[in-house]
Amino acid sequence: MASFQNKRAQAKALQEMKSRIAELQARITKDVDYAFESLLQVQPDLSLKMETELEEVLRMAELIEGELDEASGISVLERLDRRIEFIEDRFEELEAELYSRPRRRRKRRPNLFDFFRQATGGGGWGGATDPQGEVSNAAQAFAILGLEEGSSYTAVTKAFRIKVKELHPDARAGDRSGEVQLRKLIAAYQYIKSIYNWGEDTASPSRDA
Repeated sequence: MASFQNKRAQAKALQEMKSRIAELQARITKDVDYAFESLLQVQPDLSLKMETELEEVLRMAELIEGELDEASGISVLERLDRRIEFIEDRFEELEAELYSRPRRRRKRRPNLFDFFRQATGGGGWGGATDPQGEVSNAAQAFAILGLEEGSSYTAVTKAFRIKVKELHPDARAGDRSGEVQLRKLIAAYQYIKSIYNWGEDTASPSRDA
């Protein structure tokens, strides 16, 4: 489960960060054009200052864009995510100055890295958890997944994935109230895998749900 969750979550995080970088680049380019075309005649000092500082932010975004193409591993992605947040904040400061308006309060996204760290009991993505803290027997584990005890590997995996998607903040408009139940689902899934010695490449047993 940890390997599957890691790969899916890393792919999602990577795609999200690429989208944020693309949006930043488009907005910065637009603001550089505005600084040059609209301010140069009336406020040349501000125009040159804004152009220089916005181009510096654009260079940082382009650097991160290149690193994202080569990025692999959760620690690298998390570090890049923090750097993107930094330049997003810096861009908001510059844009507020450019358009002489109060800085907009940028809505903080649910942090995908924190979410999965909490969901796995604080051990990180693929870190150790203590299933016994949530699940004490097989009957309870299967019940949490909404399955009959002894259901197949395929049925267990399918039920787990469906329920996780239902509880994910992205499917609930950022609502993270389902994290407690998500931890139970993860614990139940890991408990079942451990008692049946199921690995990532385990073929489904003959019995179905």
